[in-house]
Amino acid sequence: MLFGAFKVLRGVYYIRKAKRLEAEVAALEGRTVASDGRTAAAKAEKKAQQAAAVVALGFVPEAELDTDNARPVPAGRKAALDAVRAGDWEAGAAYVEACGTDWEERWQRVRALAEVAAEDDAWLLAWRAARPADPTAALVNADTSVAVAWNVRGSLTAEHTTREQFRIFHELLVKAQADAHEAQRLAGPADPVPYMIEQPVAQGLGYAHEQYGELWAQITRRDPKVLTAHTSALQYWCAKWRGSHELALAFARESAASGKPGELLSLLPLTAYFEQKVRESDLRSETFFKEPEVVAAVEAALGDLAAADPDDWRTVRLRHLLAYFLFWQDREAEAVEHFRHIDGYIGALPWSYAPRSAYVYARDWTVRKVTPGL
Repeated sequence: MLFGAFKVLRGVYYIRKAKRLEAEVAALEGRTVASDGRTAAAKAEKKAQQAAAVVALGFVPEAELDTDNARPVPAGRKAALDAVRAGDWEAGAAYVEACGTDWEERWQRVRALAEVAAEDDAWLLAWRAARPADPTAALVNADTSVAVAWNVRGSLTAEHTTREQFRIFHELLVKAQADAHEAQRLAGPADPVPYMIEQPVAQGLGYAHEQYGELWAQITRRDPKVLTAHTSALQYWCAKWRGSHELALAFARESAASGKPGELLSLLPLTAYFEQKVRESDLRSETFFKEPEVVAAVEAALGDLAAADPDDWRTVRLRHLLAYFLFWQDREAEAVEHFRHIDGYIGALPWSYAPRSAYVYARDWTVRKVTPGL
């Protein structure tokens, strides 16, 4: 009996000990959670202070970054877009025609109008009805068809795009192709823009390499140096679309070699390397962007930029990529100068592939590295 009572008491002892241990563990976990909470709060406060310090130096707060544009929207563009939204298609026509034979600018202005028409095309329909043979109206109409198709497709990768999206996308691209061919028939013989409008059609419909080469010849025969034509072609040759990294890099290097200093075609190899890094998940940014061939491409781009007209708005496209590459190459003193030029507007490669926090991280890291005491 005594032995039985002892066992009962011993059992009670261990139960009580276990309960005390559980209570101690719970208290410890509570202190740990509280400590983690205080640590997280301290980290958040430090991050906020660092961000505020960068903003105090004149940089734009994260919430105010423009993710749609690579640079400030020109006043003339804003006025033209406001006018067509109000139904004044003649203002849109005049806006495009004002750039003359600056084909890069003509493409940019057509694209801006097309993006508006993709949301509401009443003014474009009125323009086409009033001037059915107007080559500029045909251009805007064709690019609107392209914009509508790609809006349906979306920007997600193929595995995150539904079959229905692909079906409608294909149907709309076939229409866009016919509209582009109409614009080509109406265009002046020197204008490459109607053929540039067909480039994303070719990418989406999957033109064979030979067929795409024929389209590319139509563009370069008219003007071999339109920067957007080259960057659009590079997308076609990327592994994610109709080519491979090797084909994309070969095209990029050929484009860059064809350009004179200041023509900014050095943008192409940087874009090719960036696309490779995005595509190949086993590559580490810390080492890949420091490879000798990548460093050499950055040096070539810096020389190209130095030779460019400072008033050439296209330089901002190169500066966005240079800021990114120089950041990964630990060249903060050089990178910060490009961040100063581009800050506020991040609707361009490489930032357009990532949340705005990626830009803020790279910018703020760079600024802190070159600012004593920050």
